[in-house]
Amino acid sequence: MHKKSQTVALFGGSFDPPHLGHEAVVKALRSESEIDKIIIMPTFLNPFKSSSFAPPKKRLKWLKEIFSTFKDVYIDSFEVQKHEKVPTITTVKYLLESYQSVYLVIGADNLKDLKKWYKVDELVKMVTFVVASRDEIYVPKEFKTLLVKEDISSTTLRIEKITEVLDKNKAEAIEVFDLREKNYFVDYAIIASSLGTKHTTALLDHLKTGLKPAENFNNVDESGDWVVIDLGDVLIHIMTPEYRIKYDMETFLSELGQEPTSL
Repeated sequence: MHKKSQTVALFGGSFDPPHLGHEAVVKALRSESEIDKIIIMPTFLNPFKSSSFAPPKKRLKWLKEIFSTFKDVYIDSFEVQKHEKVPTITTVKYLLESYQSVYLVIGADNLKDLKKWYKVDELVKMVTFVVASRDEIYVPKEFKTLLVKEDISSTTLRIEKITEVLDKNKAEAIEVFDLREKNYFVDYAIIASSLGTKHTTALLDHLKTGLKPAENFNNVDESGDWVVIDLGDVLIHIMTPEYRIKYDMETFLSELGQEPTSL
């Protein structure tokens, strides 16, 4: 099929980091027969934020690893290559140069802020909005609803087990962020500092030993300075002190309006 006759679904966002919720949206989109391909578009910087946690190249790398086996799913670096905030309408115009029509995928929580988007009145005439929803949030009739199914269980005991393993193996400055009431796809984020690069890797090994088989490690992005572990509704970040200072994750999470609980 020629590209210009195709319908593409644009799934944009910070993906900072990508996680199981994003994967669930993509899986739901793949069941929509009218969509020929899915374009995942990470932002260089979210238009409504002043900073991001992970740098753009790292977020691109994560996305390519997660979706490498998904048929008709493509990671596009158009916005990242701009090295600045890019309005959604600019990206839509870019895609319409190659595709007949664009389905624009947004989360149900974004509906309340849609009026703040740049040139939104023009944008609604250019795309078909697809609203990904996991719950009973009302979606206006003019928008297409995409039901997303996720199996997310209670996390209280799991959080305690994770922090216990980290603390027992000499992780420092362990912090737990409760994000259940925030505009975020995970329920909790856990940050811990290692004593150095070898200790970062060792802590990952301790978690694998201490948490399996009860936990499903959906995705692990590993380097000596920074390890990100996706457990579905919980994200664990293990960082060397230098990386933790450099990327200032506490500031990133504070923009979500959530104060940490120090252990």
